[in-house]
Amino acid sequence: MYNHHPQEQEMDSPSPAPSAPPEPPTPPSPFRQRPPHSGQLASDYFADGIDPYMELYELKKAREDLEEEPAPISSGGNGGGAGLSAKPSPSPAPWSTGLCNCCDDFSSCCLTCWCPCITFGRIAEMVDRGSTSCGVSGAMYALVMCVTGCPCLYSCFYRSKLRGQYFLRERPCTDCCVHCCCEECALCQEYRELKSLGFDPSIGWHGNMERQRRLGAAPPGVEKGMKR
Repeated sequence: MYNHHPQEQEMDSPSPAPSAPPEPPTPPSPFRQRPPHSGQLASDYFADGIDPYMELYELKKAREDLEEEPAPISSGGNGGGAGLSAKPSPSPAPWSTGLCNCCDDFSSCCLTCWCPCITFGRIAEMVDRGSTSCGVSGAMYALVMCVTGCPCLYSCFYRSKLRGQYFLRERPCTDCCVHCCCEECALCQEYRELKSLGFDPSIGWHGNMERQRRLGAAPPGVEKGMKR
């Protein structure tokens, strides 16, 4: 028979089950991941979705950043902290005479013009603090001059040592260029610089030390060089 009560028929049919709520999306990994190779799963290379190599790299980089971070410098004022105080680096001092002022010391100018090996030998003995004698250095200078014709290849190194000991400027150009272009002028300038520091290159390093010992004073030029 035909059912005249459709509402009763709908009530008798089972109602559909409620759908489950959707799962929240998985947050992305904080570390970058390398794609797996073809034919292999990503789980074979990464555990829990994190690249162990990138994790070690991030930890190493963070440690390097902490090591490179400079320590705070306190002035030690009202705070009472005994921090380090920043000291400005001193600037190189100028030469006492110019490169072309050879006539300021006429005796050393004449000596250098006629026998530069003696001038260089005296300079080398003072720069080496007596470890080499004037005769040995002068003979080496003469040998280099006879063999190569360019004694500046040997003498320019002593200009660099002299500048380093007394913190002088590299003027007017590099030490090698100064000696290659103006060998005699460079030797005269270095000789005059030693004399301006209180040395007498003609008596050698040990002679200067003996003279200062008799005078009961510190070696000349040391304090001046430190201030520079």
